[in-house]
Amino acid sequence: MAHPYHHALSSVKKWGGTVDDYLAVHSWFDQSKEITADFRHRALRHHAEGIFMAETIFGPTLTLSTERVIPTRWVGEQHVKEDLGFIPSFADWVKAIRPEPWMGRTERIEAQVDPHLASPVVEVM
Repeated sequence: MAHPYHHALSSVKKWGGTVDDYLAVHSWFDQSKEITADFRHRALRHHAEGIFMAETIFGPTLTLSTERVIPTRWVGEQHVKEDLGFIPSFADWVKAIRPEPWMGRTERIEAQVDPHLASPVVEVM
């Protein structure tokens, strides 16, 4: 697995600037390594939706130390492509997750919390 620093070096080769211009974006993509330190961490952000989320967090463009302005999306796309070879959708990741029984087991709480669904109260005199 590449370190965010190495992804940032790759960005410098592509668009100029310094490692510090890119490190926050690349670190954000790999921050999920705090949860699981193997390839599965990528399911959280390494997809098309994650790239758009990075734009929301870092803004639509990055202004490099050289004053060049580049789309944040370019940096996200570069990161995901370097790690996976292509940009999957989140649905691609979900299709690869093996469902377990506990994942779908839910308690029906509607009647407990919605007075319109609760059984009518019958007064006994």
